[in-house]
Amino acid sequence: MNTNHAERYLGEAIELARTNLEQGGRPFGAVIVKDGEVIATGVNQILSTNDPTAHAELTAIRAASQKLGSPSLDGCAVYASGHPCPMCMAAMRMAGVKEVTYAYSNDDGEPYGLSTAAIYADLAKPFAEQSMKIRYMPVRPASCPDLYAEWKRRAG
Repeated sequence: MNTNHAERYLGEAIELARTNLEQGGRPFGAVIVKDGEVIATGVNQILSTNDPTAHAELTAIRAASQKLGSPSLDGCAVYASGHPCPMCMAAMRMAGVKEVTYAYSNDDGEPYGLSTAAIYADLAKPFAEQSMKIRYMPVRPASCPDLYAEWKRRAG
């Protein structure tokens, strides 16, 4: 990606974040680009929706997927005002995004309570050492076909 293009798209993400802030939201915006064209944008909507997953990157992913008519964002790049959190990074990977560029780092956000570095650090630990209790229980109701095998059968 041309540096001038990246700066332009990051500028758009920052402007979205600034407008969202002025409207009472959190200071995060995201722009999704495919083949040199902005196909979707998003802002952090946590406060307006009470949805903790309504991060700017995810609202942009949802809009891009609707516009493309596909859950695949292969060939898309995301430009975010802030360092994407682990949830957003995972969603972008699952959607097939191959490039992410952001303007404000976790270090930039730390003094303002806007860093997700602690979550990244916690997720890097083995499950047994993480702050959230995580356990695997292989429950398989005998009265039903195996869930995954049934999905595969129906998907063809």
